[in-house]
Amino acid sequence: MKKVIRFPLVWMLVGAFIMLLSSSVFRRLTDGPEGFMSIVLALVGGGVSIGIYWLLMKFMAGRKVPELHVKRAGTETIFGATIGLVLIAVSVGIIVLFGGYSFQWSADRFAMSVIASAIGAAILEELVFRGIMLQAIEKMGGSWIALAVTSIFFGGAHLVNEGATIWSAIAIFIEAGILLGAGFLWRRNIWFVVGLHFAWNALEGLLGIPVSGVASKGLFEVTLSGSTLLTGGSFGLEASVVPIIVSLMIAIPMMIAASRRGNLQNKRNKGTKQIQKNRDIAG
Repeated sequence: MKKVIRFPLVWMLVGAFIMLLSSSVFRRLTDGPEGFMSIVLALVGGGVSIGIYWLLMKFMAGRKVPELHVKRAGTETIFGATIGLVLIAVSVGIIVLFGGYSFQWSADRFAMSVIASAIGAAILEELVFRGIMLQAIEKMGGSWIALAVTSIFFGGAHLVNEGATIWSAIAIFIEAGILLGAGFLWRRNIWFVVGLHFAWNALEGLLGIPVSGVASKGLFEVTLSGSTLLTGGSFGLEASVVPIIVSLMIAIPMMIAASRRGNLQNKRNKGTKQIQKNRDIAG
């Protein structure tokens, strides 16, 4: 039974289910508060998810959890958030330059819900997709297969969002799935990709741009003009071709750096010792 439970596919499926279920229950129990309290509850919910993840990895997968190393939490989160802010700022700037976006200040909005939503999505999705799924698949088929599979599932998971299309799923597969997966393989750290994911969603939402089809009551109201291939249309920035190009310009160097650091696993168990050595050094 112990061998069955610790088989990667088993703890991946069971772990992902438990994470999603617990998050759903927590949201239902804490639904209602707005303003600053919504951010506090999002942080508490994120802490609960992190605790459940640690327990799953420790007792189901039977492994250490260096990707949650507290010593690196602050610097890695800030580092990831900086890259996320640059990605969105550059992408939005290019679209504005080509006349796709124009913004009008909305002084009556405090945008606390945008921050809270970004916190919750970043923590839960990164723990499930990069923490559980990527590492489980990596054990079975290597880093490249894990990156491809989790990116496909990440894009597909957004098909249920309002206004989603096959194109928007493909775009998220490339710009977000690959970028976040590459970021994790490079840093071998959950905090880094959580920071990147949070900054992406938060800045986009604060600008009033729909986040993957979800309307945002941010600090601005955005007006779209021109081709949906440029602006992303009602689905938001994620369906634009611009962040696809920008994100690949970031993701490719990340994968090169991950390879040079010996962080990539090509076959089952191959590279595991080197990865652990790099984790120990970084930690």
